[in-house]
Formats: sequence, structure tokens, C-alpha cells
Amino acid sequence: MKHVLFITERYPPDLGGLARSSGRIASALTGCGVKVDVLAWTKTLPPGVVESREADGVSLHRLGLFANSDLSQQHTLNVLDWLASENPFDMVWGHYVRDAGFLAVVFAELKGLPSIVSARGNDIDQLMFPPGDFARLSWTLGRASVVTSVSRDLARKIGVVLGRDRDVQVIANAVDLDTFSPGRADLGIRETLGLAPDESVLGFSGEVRHKKGLPFMLEALSHVRKHRPACLLIIGAVRPRERAQLTTYGAERPGDHARIIVTEHLEDPTEVAAHLRVCDIYWQPSMWEGLPNALLEAMACGIPSIASDAGGIPDVLKHRENGFIIPRALLNHLGKATVELLERPQDERAMIGRSARETVESDYGPRSELVALKRVLELAHPTVSAE
Repeated sequence: MKHVLFITERYPPDLGGLARSSGRIASALTGCGVKVDVLAWTKTLPPGVVESREADGVSLHRLGLFANSDLSQQHTLNVLDWLASENPFDMVWGHYVRDAGFLAVVFAELKGLPSIVSARGNDIDQLMFPPGDFARLSWTLGRASVVTSVSRDLARKIGVVLGRDRDVQVIANAVDLDTFSPGRADLGIRETLGLAPDESVLGFSGEVRHKKGLPFMLEALSHVRKHRPACLLIIGAVRPRERAQLTTYGAERPGDHARIIVTEHLEDPTEVAAHLRVCDIYWQPSMWEGLPNALLEAMACGIPSIASDAGGIPDVLKHRENGFIIPRALLNHLGKATVELLERPQDERAMIGRSARETVESDYGPRSELVALKRVLELAHPTVSAE
């Protein structure tokens, strides 16, 4: 059995799409006939401390971060050396280019191993523009044995960074189609959340922050509430640095602010799905993006979505067919578009939701991701694939 070292900045139960995709892919790799060790950084352990355990079929090693990023990366190499001495690896996978991908390539080259680097979206956007570390970005992408991206848009950006064509393997995010599925809204959840019977529920799932379009969501909520009762249901949490913006919004528009409902982080995916089914419309007004797991999950639940055209969103969302797209330059129209969609007949919105579900079933289920992962493993290490 071949052995993969998987390095990631976040891993469940950490928050966010990066953590969720890390957990899903590490688990799926075991289905490709390989053994997987995960090295994940964390702030929940003292600096330099390693905590190891078995988790969902993989060997998980959490490493406490130092306050200084350079020290953290140097010490990580020490830990990787120790892990390799315990059970040698056949390849190294870095999930997210900035730190995990860079260290994956460095360690792989030191050990004479093939490397795989996964670009997720924000890592490319942050590093390719000043004051990002463009040199490290281009070195990592150029030296990796195989580069993957979560969307075609991101694959094109990688070509721009390198100044040449590169065979980038697109591995789109995938959804658990059994957990995230259409169904009746749970009346108990509506009651617990304090939703009025006539209130339209505008949903967002994940960690709310600026890049996800928080300013546009706030303006859109106020616009919609001028026309009909509505609330914004945040299925997740608000990033600490964005809370001041919510406080200011509350001071200026207390009535609208009162109809922002935040569940905080929901550990169980079935709970996330149940809350998505309460929503009338799902919002994804991102200003830059990879391919958001949350949007795919909402679509899998049959919820009509309004999203921006950032990153890989146009790969999955087709305007007026299985959802609605607003150009990133026109996200101030989110409220108007939402009112127009809410005024459409219920059967028309249901048809959009069914089309969204069919799209995810066809192209974004676990089977599609597994096929792509096997292809990448075979490219990196031709003897690694298994039937």
C-alpha cells in the first residue's frame, strides 16, 4: 500500500471550506487504495507540540503553531522528518499553496519524492498581488510534480503566474448527496430560530467575512425588508474582524440588524443541511472565490441561489437555468435581484431548485471527485492507483 503525506493549514473540526475540503479529500484518498497521514497546523495546542490520533481512517497529526510563521515552518520540517522516519512516504500533498503547498514541495524535494499541490482560490489571489509573496507562489507551482485547482478559472490564473501553460488538474469540490438533499423545512428549526410564518429566509453558510460579500448582504437585507418581511440566516459564524461592521450596521439600522440570525458553527453536516432547507434563497455574493462548498450544498438541497461570477462559480451555476448570477462589479444589485426572485411563482423557483440538484448530482458528487483523485495520484506516482 502506498503512503501519502497530506499537509494542510486547516482540518476538521476547524471552521471554513478549506478545513472541510481537507477532511473530505484525505478521507477520499483512502478510498484510492493508499495510506494517508495528515499534518495539520493548529492554534489549540502549545507551540511545537504534536498530537497524533486515528481519525476517520487517516493518521492525523496536529502541530501547534509558533507566533512566528518562519519558526513554524522550520519546525514543521523537523516534524515531517520524524514522521518519515517512522513510516516512509511515497508522495507529499500540500492542500493550499501558500504554506502547505510550499512546505510539501520543499520536503518532497529534500526526500526525492513527487509532490502534489492543491490551489484553492484565495491562496493564489493573495500571493500574486503585492504585498503577496509572488516568488514563493511561482516557485511552488513551478516545482510541484502535479498541480490541482478547484476550478477552470483558477487553472487559468496559474498559467498567468507561471507565464506558460501548465497541465493543471481540476478537482472540483464534491457534496455528500445523501446528507445534502431536498426535503421539507423543519418547522422545529423555524420555531427555534424565531422565524415568522410570512418571513422570507435569505441564507448564507460558512464563515462570514468581507471576501464572501458581507457588505452587499447587509445592504441587500435592508433593501428586501423594504418590500417584505425577511431575515438573513447565517449558518455558521461571523469572523471576529467583521463584527465591528455588524455593530455599525446595528447602530444605523437596528430593525434590520435584529433580523440577522447567526447559528454559530454547526459541527454536524445534517444540521447544516436542515438549516439550508429552511432558506427560501441562498446567497453567495463572493468578491473572489475558488468553488464554494456551501453553494454546492445549497444547490444539492434544491435551494435557488443568487451568486456572483467569482472564481469557479460560473462552472456550476448557469444563469436562469439552475440559479442566478450577478457580476462582481454589480453586487449592489443583490437586493433587487432577490426581491425579483421572491416575486416569481413558487413552482418556477422550485424548478430552479430541482435543476440545481440535478447539476450537483451529475458533476459534483463523491464519485466524480474520486475519479479525479485517482487520476492525480496516477500522474504523480504511476504505481499508486488501485482498482
